[in-house]
Amino acid sequence: MTVRDEFFWLGEINKATLVINSRQGLLPMPIAEEAAKALREVLADGEADPTKRAKTYITFEPLMLKKADPVITLMHAGRSSQDMHATYRSAILRDHVLEVGDALNAVLETMTDLADKNRETVVPNYTNGVAAQPNSLAHYLLAFLAGFSRDAQKLRQFYVRLDRCPMGSTVLNGTCWPLDREAMCKRLGFEAIAENAYDATQIGQSDLPVEFASILTGICLHINVFLEDLMVQYAQARPWILLQEGGDNTYVSSAMPQKRNPGLVNNCRTESSSVIGEAQAEFFRAHNLQSGMIDPKNQTLNSALALHAVKVLTMFNRVLKALVINKDRALEELNSDWTASQEVADRLMKEYGVPFRIGHHAASHIVSYAHAHNILPLDFPYAKMQEIYKEVIEKEFPEGDPKFPMSEEEFREALNPVSIVHNRKTLGGPQPVELERMLKEQTAENHLNEQWVADKKAFIQSSLDKLNKEFETLGE
Repeated sequence: MTVRDEFFWLGEINKATLVINSRQGLLPMPIAEEAAKALREVLADGEADPTKRAKTYITFEPLMLKKADPVITLMHAGRSSQDMHATYRSAILRDHVLEVGDALNAVLETMTDLADKNRETVVPNYTNGVAAQPNSLAHYLLAFLAGFSRDAQKLRQFYVRLDRCPMGSTVLNGTCWPLDREAMCKRLGFEAIAENAYDATQIGQSDLPVEFASILTGICLHINVFLEDLMVQYAQARPWILLQEGGDNTYVSSAMPQKRNPGLVNNCRTESSSVIGEAQAEFFRAHNLQSGMIDPKNQTLNSALALHAVKVLTMFNRVLKALVINKDRALEELNSDWTASQEVADRLMKEYGVPFRIGHHAASHIVSYAHAHNILPLDFPYAKMQEIYKEVIEKEFPEGDPKFPMSEEEFREALNPVSIVHNRKTLGGPQPVELERMLKEQTAENHLNEQWVADKKAFIQSSLDKLNKEFETLGE
């Protein structure tokens, strides 16, 4: 498999220079042919021996001069390490964006499949760290899918800004040589030219890695929030969601036989947090600098961050595939708390015109009484509900009817987590019709993301294949 590192791209840049400049008459054909022969030998040496894969042009050119006469350095007319290095940095970062895109697409696909299988799984959701309302697990997962889809959109938008070829900008203000920048751009698989010569080598080379780091930070923040939600369940004696035991998903304690520690989750969270930390280093390397300084352009560090993010996404995908969900236990947990209490206030207002705050106070008194007397929602006495409601009305809403308007059947239905989820009416809610719509849209979005990555990879490869066919004709 071809390694598209600095050495690779320096080779492609040199190939394109020889092809284009010889055709334009900027480089005599005999010299171009001699340079092409030397270049082939240098590239073959680099393939055979990794220690000979030069990472800078000032170390690459001497390798060619060992193979040919110094006259071949005429090929360097109008070029600089500045624009050549800027070009390979953009090309390598471009590949990393697509690698992250592939890994993120795998997460999107796995999470969408998990949501599709759990439309009817009703679980507690939390706000401020406290159980808040019942929800479909599918709806909860779709919320994370929305976040990860925004990350994918940011990657696509960033790629447009990144996919600009710096070659021909020389150091920072172009050159007196009439270079064909458009031809160079096409042969190296870029969509367009990095137009302003100063921006191409000095400004963009600093802010593009920072923008990428910001996107990776957002991805890892989404991952960590999900993992922390999962750990809320792991802290319980009887979780409704955990990891499948075995492999390296979990491991046992050396002292406590009952423990099944979620090693995969812990490791994924650690790696994800590390990426966030490394991403902040990108910001620090780029701040308080004169334009064009080398600090934020460090290819080794920028690549390491991208590869670390791919590793995290791969681990997170494994977490998603290892999840074991106990639907009955989730419903049991919902029925052990009062996450359905708001529904009582909502229905009193919607069906009987009771002011929301009055209904809210009545429901709040129910919860207080239930907690004080250790009563679960399904066991709460209907007569006590009538009594509490009467007290609230007489104290806070004297003009209202003190008779509790709901039948006992309606009251029980209002406290049923499953019916609450099914009866939602708002756009984007967890009700079946909305889940169906959102899952279809998410699936289409996933396909768009996958096709985008495939198209970009194909475009780059096609451009390089054409360049290499043209290069084959030189010196043969």
